[in-house]
Amino acid sequence: MGNKERFYVDVMAMNPGVTGSCNLVVVRLPDNNCPRIRFIVDCGLFQEKENDKYNGEFSFNPQKLDFCLITHNHVDHIGRLPLLFRKGYNNPIYTTEATKNLLPLSLWDCHKVLKDVSKRKSARQMYKSEDVSGALSLVKGCKFGVETQVHENVFVTFLTNGHLIGAALIYVRITYPGFDDINLLFTGDYKGDNVFIDVDPIPDRIRHLPITIIQESTYGDMDTEEISPCFKENIMKCIQSGGTVIAPVFSLGRSQEILYELKKMQEAGVLDTDVPIYFDGKLAIRYTNLFTANGSRGLGIKEEMKDFFPKNLTFVDKTIRASVLSSSSCKIVLTTSGMGSYGPAQAYISQYIRRRDALIHFTGYTAEGTLGARLKNAPDGSNVEVGGIVAKKRANVEYTAEFSAHAKADEIIAFLQQFTNLKLVLINHGEQEVKELFADRIVDEVDPKDVGILGRNYFHRVNPYGLAKTLSTKFK
Repeated sequence: MGNKERFYVDVMAMNPGVTGSCNLVVVRLPDNNCPRIRFIVDCGLFQEKENDKYNGEFSFNPQKLDFCLITHNHVDHIGRLPLLFRKGYNNPIYTTEATKNLLPLSLWDCHKVLKDVSKRKSARQMYKSEDVSGALSLVKGCKFGVETQVHENVFVTFLTNGHLIGAALIYVRITYPGFDDINLLFTGDYKGDNVFIDVDPIPDRIRHLPITIIQESTYGDMDTEEISPCFKENIMKCIQSGGTVIAPVFSLGRSQEILYELKKMQEAGVLDTDVPIYFDGKLAIRYTNLFTANGSRGLGIKEEMKDFFPKNLTFVDKTIRASVLSSSSCKIVLTTSGMGSYGPAQAYISQYIRRRDALIHFTGYTAEGTLGARLKNAPDGSNVEVGGIVAKKRANVEYTAEFSAHAKADEIIAFLQQFTNLKLVLINHGEQEVKELFADRIVDEVDPKDVGILGRNYFHRVNPYGLAKTLSTKFK
């Protein structure tokens, strides 16, 4: 057996679709006396109904993991960290300093949502409050651009990523004396820019390495030019007719961006400042307060972006929600959750889905099985179930990808093309058909040495020179 075959990593994805991100990496060192190094990148909650069966258990032993890396603070990337702790994991969780600051809000909120769901379904609770505290106690914040040693043979560098405040590309360098390094770059959810933060270019020292990139593909079947901005036009059409806009938004990132979009519409004279704007969602409001001048310490937000509130904005709590719900006056309501399945969005949607003067405008991705996906596909006039209430769909339901925090296919291609010694691209975080289409495009337009598609049923063995082989797994 050649030396290069004795130093390798096995990479596999635990998520077959978009949500539930979790990549398992097992490192084999040349010295047979050295135990294998095991780590995961992300530990997310599955949100597709068809993949909910994977949420309660792991297909690996958490107690055997040496460390965990987190790309960013979205529930489909961090939502099962407390379950990891509950199953016996007790080693460091590395992420950026900003994500470390944001994690407590998201994990405690996730715990609350899961607790409510388990009560409603009379099901066993996935994890308890002590598991949230335990997971948070393991989190270690790292500075962007600074290499951190996380194991005797493993070094990681967090690179800025426009997907979200605190989000990172994670460069992993695996070393052993006398052998070339194995270089891995996990993109997590990737976007090249962000209105709230500066995104630095990939350092030349990394761009020119022989490298394997584990690349997301959420919009791998769509180019930027295919996206037709419609949010502003749809909002104004509804407002000018005296209607109500219900815009489901994600708590972190999308909420703040849509608030800023409404502010720009006011400043441009498109949206009258007399139109009331309501913002409902406890977690979203907490995040939003962190973005402001007094609360943004450690998040890297640009100074000029700390004031992004539109005029005539009201934060909603339980004391005024009923009056907002019952009001027939013209207004705009931003509410969580972004896919409509949880939070106050259910109350607003169940109330306004039956009104022809209402617009329900989704502002981002809606996974299969979520309320947002069901409403988009439901014919006008059909009965829809929202939070236990059956109502007739009379409202206009729209969707836009213009605010997506994910790069489109052409942007990802350009991202990959900057690497001068690209050995292997492993595609994950996408619907299976999209991953397959995008793999073909990478082969044609980027032409790395190899392209693979990650999944639960096989893993890719990677050495310092790229792909060694693929092998089937026991995971189903």
